[in-house]
Amino acid sequence: MALKVDRDLCTGCGLCAQICPEVFEIGDDGYSHVISGADPSLPCVDEAIDQCPVGAISR
Repeated sequence: MALKVDRDLCTGCGLCAQICPEVFEIGDDGYSHVISGADPSLPCVDEAIDQCPVGAISR
């Protein structure tokens, strides 16, 4: 299942990248991005989804 970061909601706080750096990174634009080829089934992804303060990450 594909991960999506809603660019309209993302504030670029970086929490997802701290929780799950194997999957999320903060881009040059200051917003979170899913790393190409990253494994969306890693346990840290669920934590990042749950902890996102604005609910910008979805499957």
